[in-house]
Amino acid sequence: MSEKKVRVRFAPSPTGPLHMGGVRTALFNYLFARHNNGEFLLRIEDTDQTRYVPGAEEYIVEALQWCGITIDEGATVGGEYGPYRQSERKPMYREYAEQLIASNNAYYAFDTSEELDAIRSKYEAEKKTFTYNHETRESLNNSLALSADEVKAKKDAGEAYVVRFKMPVGEELHLDDEIRGHVVFNTSALDDKVLFKSDGMPTYHLANVVDDYLMKISHVIRGEEWLPSMPLHVLLYRSFGWSEDMPKFAHLPLILKPVGKGKLSKRDGDKLGFPVFPLEWTDPKSNEISSGYREGGYFPEAFVNMLAFLGWNPGTEQEIFSMEELAQAFSLDRVGKSGSKFDPEKTKWYNRQYLVHKSDEEIGSLFAEQVLTAKGIEVNQDIVNRVCGMVKDRVDFISELWNQVNFFFEAPKEFEAKPVKKGWKEDTPALMTELIGILEGIEDFTSANTEEIVKEWITAKEIGFGKVMNPFRLAMVGAGKGPHMFDIIEILGKEETIARLNFAVANIKR
Repeated sequence: MSEKKVRVRFAPSPTGPLHMGGVRTALFNYLFARHNNGEFLLRIEDTDQTRYVPGAEEYIVEALQWCGITIDEGATVGGEYGPYRQSERKPMYREYAEQLIASNNAYYAFDTSEELDAIRSKYEAEKKTFTYNHETRESLNNSLALSADEVKAKKDAGEAYVVRFKMPVGEELHLDDEIRGHVVFNTSALDDKVLFKSDGMPTYHLANVVDDYLMKISHVIRGEEWLPSMPLHVLLYRSFGWSEDMPKFAHLPLILKPVGKGKLSKRDGDKLGFPVFPLEWTDPKSNEISSGYREGGYFPEAFVNMLAFLGWNPGTEQEIFSMEELAQAFSLDRVGKSGSKFDPEKTKWYNRQYLVHKSDEEIGSLFAEQVLTAKGIEVNQDIVNRVCGMVKDRVDFISELWNQVNFFFEAPKEFEAKPVKKGWKEDTPALMTELIGILEGIEDFTSANTEEIVKEWITAKEIGFGKVMNPFRLAMVGAGKGPHMFDIIEILGKEETIARLNFAVANIKR
C-alpha cells in the first residue's frame, strides 16, 4: 500500500481572536506539511452560529499571513475539496447522521433541556452525576426506548431532537498517538455525544470527522484538549466504514502560564504585561482592546521562532531558525508530551536576536517609518541607517531605539542632573571653550581624525581624559549615554557639534 499524501488542516472556530496556542497549532501543522512536501489547509469551523464573532475569520487569516504561514487550500484560497467553511457545507451532514442511525451506530434523542435538567437535579440530590450513556439511555426519551411508530410520530409533529452516537459497551480501544504513543480508552467510561441537531447543524464531532475524511486529511495535529475526543472520532471512522482512510492523530502539549500552574490565558498576559494574541484585537461588543505581538513591535520571525520552541526542540544547540530551517528540522517525534512554560523574557530575547541580525538599512528604514515619521523628523536615510546600526544591539524593539539615538535628531535642551554634578566642574566651561577652538581648526571631521587631534590636545594639557570627555558627551547628548563620542560628532558634523558645546557652556549651571 502506497504512503498517503500528507494533507493537514488548521480548523479554528471564528469565535474571537486567535490565541497564540492556536497559532502554534497552525504552525506545527504547516511545518509538518512543508517537511513532508504536503498540503496545509485552512478550514473554518463555524457550525456554532451562536458563538460566531464578526471579524474573527478575517483576523485568523491576517494572523497567519503575518506569521508567514501560507495556506495551500482553504476558505480564502479555494481548492477542489471545498467549500471550506462548515456553515456552507451544512446540507451534507444530515445524510451522514442518518447513515449512522441506519447502521445502528446512532439514535434520535427527543429529551428536552427541561427533562434533562430534572434528571440531573435528581441525580445530584442522590450525590451522583448523570451521564447520558449506555447505563441510562434506554430509559430516556429516545429511539432506543421508543417504538418506531412513536419516533415517527414525534418527527412528523416537528419535535426537536438530536442525534447521539451509540457508544459501544465494554470495549477497550488501543490507539496510537504520534506524540503520546499508545493510549487506551474503555468505551464504557464514555458518554453518548450529540452529533447532529434537528435544525440541520452538526456538532464539532460529526462535522470534523466527515470533513477530514472528505478532504483526505492524513494527519490530525491539534491541541491536547481534544485528546478525550479521540476515541469518539476513531469510532466514527469505524462506524462509517472508513477505517482504512483514518488519519493519524497527534495531540500537542499545552502552553503553560509563566508563573504558577495551568494553561496560558489572556488574564495571565493582562496581569504580567505581555500579549497572548498575534495581532491586536478589538472586541466588537465591548470595544475592549487586547494587545498583539505585531503592534507590540515584535518581528513575525521572532514570534514564530519562539512558538516553535514551545513544545518542540530540534535536538541541537541551535535556537535561531528561519521558517525554511524550521520546516527542514521539524518532526512530530521531537514534540514533547508535557506542557511547555511560556517565558515572555525569552520572547524579547528572540526579538533582539532578529533585530541585531537585520541589516542597518532594514532597521533604519523601520525606525524612520515607525518613529521618525510619527515625530515629523526628516533626515538623510543613510545617517538614520548608520545611527541605528551603532546601537541596535542595545534594544529589544525598534521603538526603543529612540531613547538611544534621540540626541542625533534633537539637540539637548536640558541636561541630566547626575552627570552635571559629577562631570561639570568650575573649570569645565573654560575647557569646553578651548575645545571649541580646537574643533574649529579641524578640516577633516571624520571620527578617527578628530579623535587623534583631541586626544593629543588632552595629553599635552596633562589632564585626565574624563575631565574633557564626560562634559563633552554631556554637551552632545544631554546625558551620560551613547556610542563612541567621535562617531557621534562625525555624524552631527562640525557646525552642530560646536553649536551644542556653546549652548552647554551658556546653559549648564552647577
